[in-house]
Amino acid sequence: MALSGQQLSSADARREELIEICAGLPEIVIEPAGETHLSLRIRKKIFSYYLFDHHGDGKIALCCKSNLNEQRRLVRDDPESFFVPAYLGSKGWIAIRLDLDEVDWSTVTELLRRAYQELAPRKLAALVDSAG
Repeated sequence: MALSGQQLSSADARREELIEICAGLPEIVIEPAGETHLSLRIRKKIFSYYLFDHHGDGKIALCCKSNLNEQRRLVRDDPESFFVPAYLGSKGWIAIRLDLDEVDWSTVTELLRRAYQELAPRKLAALVDSAG
């Protein structure tokens, strides 16, 4: 499934929105992961991926470290926005679509914050806690 022209034109803006949200997380590093994806890490630990048409699935999504209970709840409650990502889904990671007409950026922010806090050193995680 190929991405439409409209999806491609909004993809850059949505990617920039995601990067702006990440700017609020201390010591975050955003790196290319392949040709079109990004990995988001704290120190040496990856807590999220920005996925652009992963294996030709036609989706633009954010994949975050989570847990199986949260993953199941999110997919059950909103299967249009959330899905179980390939490879990392069995470990409890969750993906939220960024290519839908309406993206809930507060939910995206919360998913990133939680994933970050799970892997960040305590002092850095506390900085995000107090800022949020």
